[in-house]
Amino acid sequence: MAGNSERRGAVRKGGSKKVASAGTGGKNRRSLEGRGPTPKAEDREYHPAHKAKLAAERRAVAGTRGTSGRQSAGASRSAAGSKGGRKSSTHEIVSGRNSVVEALRAGIPVSTVYIASRLEADDRTREIISAAGNSNYPLLEVSRAELDRLTDGSVHQGVAIQVPPYAYADDDDLLDAAAETDRPALIVALDGVTDPRNLGAVLRSAGAFGAHGVLVPERRAAGVTASAWKVSAGAAARVPVARVTNLVRTLQGLKAAGVFVVGLDGGGDVSITDLPYATDPLVLVVGSEGKGLSRLVREQCDAIASIPIASAVESLNAGVAAGIALFEVARQRG
Repeated sequence: MAGNSERRGAVRKGGSKKVASAGTGGKNRRSLEGRGPTPKAEDREYHPAHKAKLAAERRAVAGTRGTSGRQSAGASRSAAGSKGGRKSSTHEIVSGRNSVVEALRAGIPVSTVYIASRLEADDRTREIISAAGNSNYPLLEVSRAELDRLTDGSVHQGVAIQVPPYAYADDDDLLDAAAETDRPALIVALDGVTDPRNLGAVLRSAGAFGAHGVLVPERRAAGVTASAWKVSAGAAARVPVARVTNLVRTLQGLKAAGVFVVGLDGGGDVSITDLPYATDPLVLVVGSEGKGLSRLVREQCDAIASIPIASAVESLNAGVAAGIALFEVARQRG
């Protein structure tokens, strides 16, 4: 009621006056800190992916026990070199249905087989699954997104395998392989070829035309990577690759053993149709597409052959050039 002197008005309690308070001074900083990145699904014990990882590891151990002592010659070359072989440093992923089928047929060792979920089956995928089961290889069904990550976004067609590090042969192994065939040695050496896809194409041609191996330098040159595996369509398991410290010295050693050296270059002395020494023990040296043969390697060649092309401004990559030269050698050898 207005004017009622007994009604109490709003009275502020003592000590409740709002005044500026001191800052937190970092005393609550811990409450603002995050807990770090979220662990991967396979590292979380309660997640199904963790259980799948453990099951895969158990299958891998069982597969290792089951396949011991049953690897083919190609598998042995991929897993460990026999004479001074040198392994690459990391595991590789081979993807694509044809590449995986060829690798499994060649008997290379496999660490894991990956199959995309809801994969549309065909004869190749059925063969892959059957081969994995017969050899006790760990078989994992993963999402396509996971396969994209494993294969760095390459065209995997829903299948991939993980292979152990490639074990390079020794240059003497290539001559030994030739001696076992009763045919003149035929070796392809790559000088400055840095694209692994070119190496894969050379391996495929080498396998098709009966070459006994491929020589690559350790430095500034492509090695047997997943890209090379894929392009070779499985030939990397059949054709040994020797990695040498110094290509010039290796060529000198081969010449001392009675092997002729012919380089491929656009400004060659002879045409590829008149390739010399084709029926003799032979090393075909292929240079890079841009620079061709290096000066020191060219000096070791007994002849330089060129491949006639229609335009002076065009050039052939290493894989195509090696394929044409190997075909000519095979033609002359009959």
